[in-house]
Amino acid sequence: MEFGSSQNLSINQEKLYTMTKKALVADWYYTNGGAEKVVHSMNNIWNDFDHYALIDFLPEKDRKYVFSGNSDKVKTSFIQNLPTAGSNHRKFLGLFPRAIEQFDLADYDLIVSSSASVAKGVLTHANQVHVSYMHSPMRYAWDLYFQYLREAKMTGVKSWYATKVLHKIRLWDVISTNRVDHLVANSNYIAKRIKKIYRRDATVIYPPVDIANFSLECNKENYYLTASRMVPYKKMDLIVEAFSIMPHKKLLVIGDGPELRKIKLKATSNIEFLGNVSLEKMIIYMQKAKAFVFAAEEDFGIVPVEAQACGTPVLAYAKGGALETVLQGVSGSFFQEQTTASIIEGVKKMDQIDFKYDLVRKNAERFRKERFETEFKDFVDSRLH
Repeated sequence: MEFGSSQNLSINQEKLYTMTKKALVADWYYTNGGAEKVVHSMNNIWNDFDHYALIDFLPEKDRKYVFSGNSDKVKTSFIQNLPTAGSNHRKFLGLFPRAIEQFDLADYDLIVSSSASVAKGVLTHANQVHVSYMHSPMRYAWDLYFQYLREAKMTGVKSWYATKVLHKIRLWDVISTNRVDHLVANSNYIAKRIKKIYRRDATVIYPPVDIANFSLECNKENYYLTASRMVPYKKMDLIVEAFSIMPHKKLLVIGDGPELRKIKLKATSNIEFLGNVSLEKMIIYMQKAKAFVFAAEEDFGIVPVEAQACGTPVLAYAKGGALETVLQGVSGSFFQEQTTASIIEGVKKMDQIDFKYDLVRKNAERFRKERFETEFKDFVDSRLH
């Protein structure tokens, strides 16, 4: 009898999903990054989403992966057709709220948003369930506001306009969060920021990491590895500066971006820049590295988990998601400040730890993508009933 009841429940759930019209709203599609890996897993869970985003310039080579082989047709906003939207969509920040609110989602029963910007701000009504998976509140409007203004080097009218736009964005951001029925954060660090900014609680479900592609390698070589986009908050310049002061230690640098040229000027001969490499080559470099160095204050940080999946310990800045993904003395170590001196001290301390590479890998297994897909599906299931 119990088996029959369980079977009937499963059948009823299947009927529920068949009858439920679903929309998946993302901020944008233009690269295959961490947010796109989350969308990939969401498409693994449900194969009948209608997709919405401000823009869609995702390269063809990434589409099959991100959409898990399902329909990759994305309904975009008017920003898609604005000049230079493909190369610099963020210049239209002031238009983002209006653009996301123009999506008509009235016919959907379930809306799932993958949001680090405005996707959570879509308009919904009382008969819909909106679950928002939040990678972060808008960093450039909140945490990185003053840093953003400094790096933009705006003066006069431009500076005044930027501060006015970001002020309006903050007001809209708080108001629009009230439209979400259920908030999910990608880490305890982000849940804390959500509580601070929006005064709302969020359930923590760690994002998916496809650790099956990153196999354990116990035969390490004598070099350190770092990999990231070359943008200011990643602090790649500090890592390069630190290893320039340690000429006896080899550092390999993977990645590209606007800061690359400036960072290269700080490098000495023990530092090698590899640019963007294929996933296959990235995995090999990760597997063989003595350690992976990570200096950003990230919301979660998928790449350090991928490194650990290879059995490679991580030296990370002791803030943000790394405090939840790296175990001190087991799968890595920390440095306390975003300075060259602190990184150098961290490398010295890490060199004294005898890491067990199988335990490094075991820690990464906590974040496997199958775990995310089960947890997120169960979460949404419970909110639909």
